[in-house]
Amino acid sequence: MGNKLVEFLSKLTTSSKEVTPDILILQFTIVNAYLVGKPNQSDWTLVDTGLENSADFIIQAAEERFGKGVRPQAIILTHGHFDHVGSLIKLSQHWDIPVYAHEFELPYITGEKDYPLADPSVGGGLVAAISPTFPHTSIDIGFRANPLPSDHSVPGMPGWKWILTPGHTDGHIALFHETDGILIPGDAFTTVKQESLLSVMTQSEQISGPPAYLTTDWKAAKSSVDKLSDLKPSLVIPSHGQPMKGDELTLHLDMLTHHFEEIAVPEQGIFVD
Repeated sequence: MGNKLVEFLSKLTTSSKEVTPDILILQFTIVNAYLVGKPNQSDWTLVDTGLENSADFIIQAAEERFGKGVRPQAIILTHGHFDHVGSLIKLSQHWDIPVYAHEFELPYITGEKDYPLADPSVGGGLVAAISPTFPHTSIDIGFRANPLPSDHSVPGMPGWKWILTPGHTDGHIALFHETDGILIPGDAFTTVKQESLLSVMTQSEQISGPPAYLTTDWKAAKSSVDKLSDLKPSLVIPSHGQPMKGDELTLHLDMLTHHFEEIAVPEQGIFVD
């Protein structure tokens, strides 16, 4: 049921939206991916790859924005969960390009290590309840997998830096453009209650922590949110939920950092101390 529901939702409301002149967000209802680069330019990069059925839409969106046959410089992964690498094999082969992830995430995209099963006991709604049916085994993209540069630069994304934000996964990263304060937090925190199907369907704005059913280290997750909050971003473009900016972002992010245990951490769960 879980995989079929996820596929159905992603097909139902797939869309794209330009949030800055050089960022097009691709929205697959339950997760987002990003085309980073200005229209009609050859220098662009894909961040995350959505679900298994997302490849055709991503290719079409890229061709409309950058031109037919214009390949990205690279694919950057915030982490290796199924909803972020669903189309990774197909897209990396289609474009014949390198893929970059934190070294701690590489085992999950090179067939060496599986994630633990999701934890439905965290509660919160139907998405959490069906989460154990979500794919958790590794994929293998072979020689195209590369560790992110040690200097924290992001291949194909000048002016951006990657930040290690563990908790949701050991090698989870966020991406930050310091000049204008744009933050792509991945799953470090969300602007929708991802555990709830109703919240996901309506995309009701509600800043929260990482998706609880797949988060394995809550202390690290809290430290990562604090680290990102300290950056004082002006615009957040999350992997789950809608972009948030300005005073609204400042207010909600401050609330999350000061009340993380009440807002984000479930009352019970396999990974809850």
